[in-house]
Amino acid sequence: MKIKDISVLIVVILIVGMMIIPLPTLLLDFLLIINISISLMILLVAMNAKEPLEFSIFPTALLLTTMFRLALNVSTTRSILSKADGGKVIETFGSFVIGGNPVVGFVVFLILVVIQFIVITKGSERVAEVAARFTLDAMPGKQMSIDADMNAGLISEHEARERRRKVEQESDFYGAMDGASKFVKGDAIAGIIILMINVIGGFIIGIAIHGMGFAEAASTFTLLSVGDGLVSQVPALLISTATGITVTRAASDGNLGSDIMNQIFNYPKLLYIVAGTILTFGLFTPIGLLLTVPVAGVLAYGGYTIQKTRKQEDFHQEQAALEKTEEDISSPEKVINLLQLDPLELEIGYGLIPLADQKQGGDILDRIVMIRRQFAIELGLVIPTIRIRDNLQLQPNEYVLKFRGNRIASGEVYLDHFLAMNQGFEEEGIEGIQVIEPAFGLPAVWVNMEEKQKAELMGYMIVDPPSVIATHLTEVIKRHAHELLRREETKELIENLKVSHPNLVDELVPNLLPVGEIQKVLQNLLREQVSIRDLAAIFETLADFSIYTKEPKILTEYVRQSLTRQITQQFAEEGVIHVLTAGATLEKGISDSIQQTETGVHYLSMDPQTSRKITEELRDQIERVIKTGGQPIFLTSPSIRMYLKQFVDKVLPTAPVLAYTELEPEIEIQNIGVVNI
Repeated sequence: MKIKDISVLIVVILIVGMMIIPLPTLLLDFLLIINISISLMILLVAMNAKEPLEFSIFPTALLLTTMFRLALNVSTTRSILSKADGGKVIETFGSFVIGGNPVVGFVVFLILVVIQFIVITKGSERVAEVAARFTLDAMPGKQMSIDADMNAGLISEHEARERRRKVEQESDFYGAMDGASKFVKGDAIAGIIILMINVIGGFIIGIAIHGMGFAEAASTFTLLSVGDGLVSQVPALLISTATGITVTRAASDGNLGSDIMNQIFNYPKLLYIVAGTILTFGLFTPIGLLLTVPVAGVLAYGGYTIQKTRKQEDFHQEQAALEKTEEDISSPEKVINLLQLDPLELEIGYGLIPLADQKQGGDILDRIVMIRRQFAIELGLVIPTIRIRDNLQLQPNEYVLKFRGNRIASGEVYLDHFLAMNQGFEEEGIEGIQVIEPAFGLPAVWVNMEEKQKAELMGYMIVDPPSVIATHLTEVIKRHAHELLRREETKELIENLKVSHPNLVDELVPNLLPVGEIQKVLQNLLREQVSIRDLAAIFETLADFSIYTKEPKILTEYVRQSLTRQITQQFAEEGVIHVLTAGATLEKGISDSIQQTETGVHYLSMDPQTSRKITEELRDQIERVIKTGGQPIFLTSPSIRMYLKQFVDKVLPTAPVLAYTELEPEIEIQNIGVVNI
């Protein structure tokens, strides 16, 4: 343990020892002075703290100072009753401060107790209790606000972590202050009881043991007891005031002194009104001008000085702002910042602003957080933060998703409506705004609340506006997921994998494959919606086969074959997968068209007529499957899979193309069609 830790422990032990061991009066005098000094120090620290958490040790300090003060009360009581002597400090408070009059001292003591117990302590206790309750109730909202700011890109993860820690500390602090304020209340009650014990006990002991007369005993012990009470109540009053200041302070940028000067004297013209009022008292009341004119003059001069200073500060601020603007325009470093592009931006019209305002019940920020988590789980990709901005150039109900400054998707939603989608049955239509659902291109209707109930009874699928936007964003980002993975993001994934698989990463990167080639393989997987979450298995395959080829497309095929369990579970339903099989003529036509360059790169070289014929046949098969409500999935041999995917992308990019080697042997394959040319 460090010396300062041991010293604190020793102090606590000595405080307990003071209650048992008699102390000489000289030592008591020093301890009483120290008690006043500590109380004054705590008050000054409380006044200069910008926010309560800067004095987070205050509840514990309150307990220790209360123990110290009570231990002093016990020691001084022992000294007064046993020796009829409380030391120089108590004697000074009993004779000099109250003029040697026990009655006056007793009244002053009672006033201090009333001020501390009824006014300051009672108020501080109530404020601490309410603050603790409201801080605890506000924790969920503050946590959601922090998540929303982080999701919107306003703060970093480190800043969010610090703000969460601060929220937790606030809850702990106000909870501790709620309990610690009871110490001050108990201390005030103990002070009254100790005073009465000292007066009554001292009177009896003075007559019975010390042989004093009635008047002498009453005078001596009353003065000493009242002096002891005042010595104790002055530090107690300082601590109570510090408690009240701490629990009533709101978060600000300055200490108590600067806040008072900045806020109370923020309106200098009001000082003229106050000065005029005071001067009026002097003119029309017996108070007289002798007392009111100096006060009114000081107030008027203060208002004039503050107003003049405020004008100078405003002028300097305008000049500084103008110089900064000119510097920003002329500085190449500032202009270069304008070239920064956010990976993903969601721009909304002014009519959709409530969706992003949590105070109005908007939850689009929370939904975006869930979208990012969903992508991390399903695709193993951490998509960048989606920044939300309002754009007055858009239609009120329009939203636009941009990728690096370019529009990739847009749509319209109506906050006071619901999107009703027909699930394939023929029924009487419903009234509303006819639209095409943005995510999947299905016909839909925006209906009001009355039509919503009718649509639900008719079997329509009802979706609220935030869900429409969230679903649209999810589908669009899925289609562009491979574009979001750049070299920096790839390097972050590699560094993350290196923590758990250092040998694997060191073997592959950069000895066998550079980061750029790994990025291309991962992009190929994401382009076909294959998750890269199992990065260790992907790297194992790349390490095994990159010895023989460096071509990303070929390496992608090897990786896909190593992810058979994952791909099978992704497309199979209850152990069955329905596929369109590539016929023999189609496979032969593609195989015969595969060429290889001198560098070993494979490419497809096919005459336009055959290529058009394959595309038309694929389109016919896809349309037939979609009309029956199924999902077109193509199955072919591994040698032509990636080339067949090129043709399928011309018709339906979202249609998966699988190889026989990518499916587990126990899966049941049901053929729903054969594609031939």
